[in-house]
Amino acid sequence: MRARPIPQEVREHCAAVARTARWVRIDTGAQSATEGVAGLDPGDHYLEGEREDVARYVLILDAVNFGSGWFQTLRHGSTLGMTRRLTAHTRGRGRPWTAAELRAMTADAVAEVLDEDAAHPLMAHYAEGLRQLGAFLGERGALDVVAAAGGSAAGLAAALAEGMRYFDDRGFYKRAQITAHDLALAGVAEFHDVDELTVFADNLLPHVLRVDGVLVLDEELAGRIDAREPLPAGGEMERELRACAVHACERLAARARVAPRLLDNWLWNRGLRPPYSQRPAHLTRTVFY
Repeated sequence: MRARPIPQEVREHCAAVARTARWVRIDTGAQSATEGVAGLDPGDHYLEGEREDVARYVLILDAVNFGSGWFQTLRHGSTLGMTRRLTAHTRGRGRPWTAAELRAMTADAVAEVLDEDAAHPLMAHYAEGLRQLGAFLGERGALDVVAAAGGSAAGLAAALAEGMRYFDDRGFYKRAQITAHDLALAGVAEFHDVDELTVFADNLLPHVLRVDGVLVLDEELAGRIDAREPLPAGGEMERELRACAVHACERLAARARVAPRLLDNWLWNRGLRPPYSQRPAHLTRTVFY
């Protein structure tokens, strides 16, 4: 039993990091998105199937929703590219992988679907993430997992984080939270506390906030990012970037009178376009985003 819900834990952790941050400062007078695009594109995502199949598709998609630090070394290095290939595979066979198929997943099988080199280390990570999901599901359906959360997005996030090592992103729980959010957007889950979720701290969110002037970076950190020098996962710089992004977005969401999870969608979609797409975000090789 958790001492406090995951969104509360994330808010407290990120506020504490932001208070003592050395490399990142929040400009409380700066503004970012006040509107934008939110939701799941029905062309890019498999949303037309039976509810159980759509729910399992979302769980599968979010089980491999990481790897940005490796994207520059892939043939098709982007979250959207990976999503479209996984969606095409699901539509081609008429259903997503079963739990038994997930438990037997290999890097070769993942690479074939994503049109990547099976020897690339990210393919092994993706296969492991899918095997963890298969083990987590066991004999349960995806909707059984949703029902077990008792209508709580925080409860589902906690179950994912406790049940799968690749979701156990202490202090941030980016992928555990975004899975609950995505299930709600896909129309296969209803959570009474879904708007309590924080933003989903990755590398693109801090990048957008940096370009907008909300996050002000120390010159050394800014230089390392601009030179595309990887930042160690869990290091002080990387931790401050993520934490300050979450903490800053609490204020931005309140100012825009929108739930943080929807502000996250606005910022993420904003980051795919110039001028954001013309400058590098920080690179970190991690299974957490």
